Amino acid sequence: MEEPEHPTPFKSPPSSPPQRRQLCSHCDRPLPVCLCYALPATPLPTKTKILIIRHPHESRHKLNTTPLISKTLLNATTISSRRLLPHHLPNQSPPAIYLFPPSPNASAVTLSQLKSSNLLNYETTPLLLIVFDATWKHAKEMVSASEGVLKGRALRVCLDGVDENVTGGSIYDNELVLRKEPFGGCVSTLEAVARCLGVIEPNGDEVQGVLIGVLREMVRLQAGFLKPLKPRPKMLKKSKHKEEDNDQLG
Repeated sequence: MEEPEHPTPFKSPPSSPPQRRQLCSHCDRPLPVCLCYALPATPLPTKTKILIIRHPHESRHKLNTTPLISKTLLNATTISSRRLLPHHLPNQSPPAIYLFPPSPNASAVTLSQLKSSNLLNYETTPLLLIVFDATWKHAKEMVSASEGVLKGRALRVCLDGVDENVTGGSIYDNELVLRKEPFGGCVSTLEAVARCLGVIEPNGDEVQGVLIGVLREMVRLQAGFLKPLKPRPKMLKKSKHKEEDNDQLG
């Protein structure tokens, strides 16, 4: 007696791995948000040398602006690290400043004060501008870990208008809510570098204009991929729900 044939169980075809987004070979951004048209044909030379200490986690962030700085400015160098180390500084380092808001334990000179007092004689002597690129939580940790190297070598400088009681003021907040900065005077790395170079570079207005133009285009392109936020219904506390249920029963 023949045994009944058992149907072969159906197997779904193996799913193909998700395709990675194609990146532009020049600006390293996804093709739908390529920024090559907004970047200068050749990186702009600056008298100031820019050293960006970028937290390793920042390379994963879609809105990280450090790569755009390197594509726009000739004298910009990026190092992936959690702190500034002595060997990161160039030999015979020129007078240095680092951008960071003041804290209760460390004051900062504003860009306006730097310009009016000419503390470092930057008009005749090239400067080294040190920037920490990270979330604000990580940036605080990075600056704290770098104090031993910064002390006596670099002057802390902040943007004008730093105020912990005021929010907004960055291009992200004013033109598109891509992310919120913690308080007034805090901006993206690219915008901070642009404002600083606008003060200390001989052709500062031109350099700042190009950098801000690139940032505005990045923000504009990114806006096309944002989904409208639906307002979340307010959640009533359990006590209020009980009160409403009792009212209905009564």
